[in-house]
Amino acid sequence: MPSSSPRRSSAGVDGLHDLRVTTYAFLLPDNFSLIALSAAVDALRIANMIVGRHVYDYRLIGVNGEIARSSDGIRVMPDVTITSRDAFDAVFVVGPNPLPRRGIGAVLDWLRLHARNGAALGGLDTGSYFLARAGLLNGYRCTIHWEDRDILMEQFPKLTVSNRLYEVDRDRYTCSGGIAPLDLMVHLLGMAPGSPTLAARVLELLVAERRSHEQRQRTSLRQYMGAEHLQLNEALQLMESNVEETLSIAEIAAYVNVSQRQLERWFGERLGKTPAQAYLEIRLLRARQLIFRTALPLEEVCARTGFLSTSHFATRYKAQFKVSPLSDRRRYQNAL
Repeated sequence: MPSSSPRRSSAGVDGLHDLRVTTYAFLLPDNFSLIALSAAVDALRIANMIVGRHVYDYRLIGVNGEIARSSDGIRVMPDVTITSRDAFDAVFVVGPNPLPRRGIGAVLDWLRLHARNGAALGGLDTGSYFLARAGLLNGYRCTIHWEDRDILMEQFPKLTVSNRLYEVDRDRYTCSGGIAPLDLMVHLLGMAPGSPTLAARVLELLVAERRSHEQRQRTSLRQYMGAEHLQLNEALQLMESNVEETLSIAEIAAYVNVSQRQLERWFGERLGKTPAQAYLEIRLLRARQLIFRTALPLEEVCARTGFLSTSHFATRYKAQFKVSPLSDRRRYQNAL
């Protein structure tokens, strides 16, 4: 059992002595995200430290009797396997990368068992994919790492899948990747009766800032283009929001209330490319995400990224990535 000896008392933190013990399980499938696990567990460890007792209990669950291997190759020894009859208040799947294509039937049965037993269910990073496969997200809002949002929506078109950092919908807790599990856990800690200050203290000790569940996952080309100019940023947002049905550069300039020439000047000065070049790059990056993460035929990828013909799309794709779309998909799948 991973644990930490308390180093701080709960003195001065109102109401924390009334907290009941809550048990969490973190399922570790092969290639699980180590940063997602650490972000979630460390929030609980530090909460215990603040309270001054082991009020948040957590166990690592293996799929079989072997050491669990994370996506970055680091191996972790689970406490028990899914054959254990232990009961938990909440069960989280620490999602893997890449998503498994087969061999998860026992995991899905295990999740359904805990759902029947009344446990809350959660997915970290890509963990919501397992909940969806088990039929345990029907009627709930959920989220997933942005790279796998399309595959979740493609396979489960009736699900409500947001692009938020995390979603808490009744007894379903899902979040995106990276350190978003920390945001989710801090939210859950703040929901506990009598602990209005606990979440803030956890963030303080982790030298982190609170992020709202309303915040979107940052998947934008703006993030690595370094655009800080307000109207340029707005123009890029418009491009990213209109990939399937594209806008003309003149329309984008009108939306941000500048002349087309001024917009072109800003793009050239700050990004070193024309608005049309930037827009094409945004669409091609979106197309590559669909090529990698879904099984959509080329015609559908074209339709979703604003290309009128597969030949034109393939030419542009190869010029950008130095490989044809289908060869790129095969290369990506063979590397999994």
